[in-house]
Amino acid sequence: METSNGKPIISVVVFIVYIVTLVGNTTIILVSYLDTQLHTPKYFFLSSLSVLDLCYTTSIIPQMLANQWGPKKSITYGVCVLQFFFVLDLGATECLLLAVMAYDRYAAVCQPLHYTLIMHPQLCQKMVLTAWLSGLAGALIVCSLTLKLPRCGHREADNFFCEMPALIKMACVYSKVIEIAVFALGVVFLFVPLSLILISYGVITQAVMRIKPATRWHKVLNTCGSHLTVVILFYGTIIYIYMKPQNTISQDEGKFFTLFYTIITPSLNPPIYTLQNKDVKSALRRILWMKKCSAKS
Repeated sequence: METSNGKPIISVVVFIVYIVTLVGNTTIILVSYLDTQLHTPKYFFLSSLSVLDLCYTTSIIPQMLANQWGPKKSITYGVCVLQFFFVLDLGATECLLLAVMAYDRYAAVCQPLHYTLIMHPQLCQKMVLTAWLSGLAGALIVCSLTLKLPRCGHREADNFFCEMPALIKMACVYSKVIEIAVFALGVVFLFVPLSLILISYGVITQAVMRIKPATRWHKVLNTCGSHLTVVILFYGTIIYIYMKPQNTISQDEGKFFTLFYTIITPSLNPPIYTLQNKDVKSALRRILWMKKCSAKS
């Protein structure tokens, strides 16, 4: 299968963003693992999100750069199917994981005395595992339906990688079944988690409003700001792409939003979560200090 050619500047930007994504998310994973003070549900979920983002971008960017820089602008059908499946699987999993992280913040703010009992390690592990398995099930359904569509000889996907909207546009027939299935799964993986996130932060805001005005909004921003920023960036673009009828989205428009939520957003997650995070900054300083001490000894 052939993929569309992109401008050289895009491939350079994508490469830089990929390096930033690798360094940022790997740092979060290592710091959360090495510093015992970060062995909490919040950083367990944040590490899980970083692992997810690493897998997500790695399933897309290396092949994209190979197509942009290599002599052949093509991808084998088998690799295309695998890429399509992993993008669906990891994207759906991230939708659910963001909802899990919102529930964790709700428990931390609204149930502080019972937080350790509510968010015990076994529950956290089960919630992450459920998100992964649910994403896998949703991806299997959408992937199987999409790949059954007849291609009628079309072999060119006008996109940077193999994604559902681009593959649907390659089909020579319109499928009402797949549109209904995608909408139903969109409700499950997009609107339901997003609704739970908004409800969680609505309750958090009500609880924080009882605090004295001087510290009220500072508390809200510290608790909700980073996560809500990621939610808006990720959900906003993915809802626009997947819930809007595919025949109403232009190719250039679809490629822009696809590039944003699959590549740009994962690179922004580490700075968004750590820029104002004193715990992570302190953990980094402790780890670096310990390394210096061990080097001197």
